[in-house]
Amino acid sequence: MAYFHLKLVSPRPGFPHDATPDEMTAMQAHAVYWRGLAESGVAIAVGPVFSEGGAFGIAVVEAADAAAAQALGDNDPVIKAALGFRFETSPMPSIILRTSAASAAAAV
Repeated sequence: MAYFHLKLVSPRPGFPHDATPDEMTAMQAHAVYWRGLAESGVAIAVGPVFSEGGAFGIAVVEAADAAAAQALGDNDPVIKAALGFRFETSPMPSIILRTSAASAAAAV
């Protein structure tokens, strides 16, 4: 298994402050999807980041390879909704986990 960083890039800098109803519906399904991946141990950390250049989402995942990590992003409901979101996937050659997170990851 390997670790990957997925960055969810939104369709415009003002998101989520100017989100449409369709985008909000897709984001609710997105949250349910990633919560399930976190509960199963596939996703180590997931959440939004508010930066000066605009908001984006991150996920750190454990997957067999880059294709498997990309598939996690491709299967996200917000991507399937075709609303202009996209994932950038990058390998993480190593990862340091806090003790409680490392114990949980080893148990899965």
